[in-house]
Amino acid sequence: MENDFQDKVAIVTGAGSGIGAAIARELGRTGAEVVVSDLEEDSSQAVAEDIRSAGGKAQVCTADVADAQAVEALVNFALRECGGLHLAVNNAGIGGPSEKTGDYPLDGWRKVIDINLNGVFYGLRYQIPAMMQSGGGAIVNMASILGSVGFAKAPAYVAAKHALVGLTKTAAMEYATEGVRINAVGPAFIDTPLLSKNLDADTLGQLAGLHPVQRLGTADEVSALTCFLLSERASFITGSYHLVDGGYTAQ
Repeated sequence: MENDFQDKVAIVTGAGSGIGAAIARELGRTGAEVVVSDLEEDSSQAVAEDIRSAGGKAQVCTADVADAQAVEALVNFALRECGGLHLAVNNAGIGGPSEKTGDYPLDGWRKVIDINLNGVFYGLRYQIPAMMQSGGGAIVNMASILGSVGFAKAPAYVAAKHALVGLTKTAAMEYATEGVRINAVGPAFIDTPLLSKNLDADTLGQLAGLHPVQRLGTADEVSALTCFLLSERASFITGSYHLVDGGYTAQ
């Protein structure tokens, strides 16, 4: 059964490439008008053009999710230009420095927390009232397998993703009877430009070997789960944290 997002307006952050781009394209293909948001405007424009070329509707609004005012402006853009807000995916995030906790740079900590955690809070802060104003909706926060397990030399990322899961559960409880569903998705290592541009073939092979399925995931596999959770087919699912991890956390 195909998801149906006709007459819905969606915001996707970090939508210029990788997982965010795949989600934006799938939402556009299945009827939503998508506000494609990323710090890289050229990348956002390319994704929006992909959506339009396939017969969908898309707008571009550049925003730094670490800036609360920018996130508020992004939500207001959707309300003003698209007439409402029904769906949101808080996907923007960074990996941060690779250092042990005792050596972790303070500026790196602040940047990871600002984008990966505060950015999601700002999204919820402004998306939820907008969705209630629009008659209800659904939000997916992009967590990680590292929202449930640790990973050496990534204390800021792991802390942010654990906190994101708790934030998701709390907000979902608060709005469960007010027409807004909120869930989190936890991908394992996904074959995206973020990995392929920064890691050599041997390192990518080692990462693939960490998963029982012995491969990296794809952005489309994460998008499939995310878009299901946004759809009415998931109407009884809220406050949950759903893994798409090739068996990583089963070990």
